[in-house]
Amino acid sequence: MSADYVHWESVPTRWKDNDVYGHVNNAVHYSLMDTVINSWLIGTAGLDIHDGTAIGLCVESHCVYKGSVSFPEVIKIGLRIGRLGTSSVRYELGLFRADAETLIAEGHFVHVFVDRRTRRPVEIGGSLRSAMQKLMIA
Repeated sequence: MSADYVHWESVPTRWKDNDVYGHVNNAVHYSLMDTVINSWLIGTAGLDIHDGTAIGLCVESHCVYKGSVSFPEVIKIGLRIGRLGTSSVRYELGLFRADAETLIAEGHFVHVFVDRRTRRPVEIGGSLRSAMQKLMIA
C-alpha cells in the first residue's frame, strides 16, 4: 500500500527502458530502486560517497513484479526502512504507476556499511542513523 512508504520520488521511464516485448525490462526496476536509495542517502542522509570513511555495500536484493509499465510512463517510487541493525539496513521499495496506488513491483535492498579501506563492517551512527530512523515503518 502506498501509504506505507515515507519517502517518494517520481522517475520518468525512458525510451531505452522498453524491451522487445514493449514493457520496461526487469533489470530497470533494480536500477531505479538502487538510484532512489542512493539519491536519498546522498541528498537527505548526507552520505559522502567520495570521501566518507564508510560505504554501503549491497549484500542482497530482491524484486517481485506485480504489473507492467512502458515508456512514456512515470513511476512513483516509495522508500522505507524495514530493518535497521548495527551495521546493516534493509530498504524496502514500492514501484507504482503515477497514481501512486497501482503497484508495479515491490523490492528490497540490504546494505552493510563497511570501512572504505578495510571493508570491515562499521556501526551506522550519527546523522546517518538519525536519517534512517525517520524512514522506519511503525
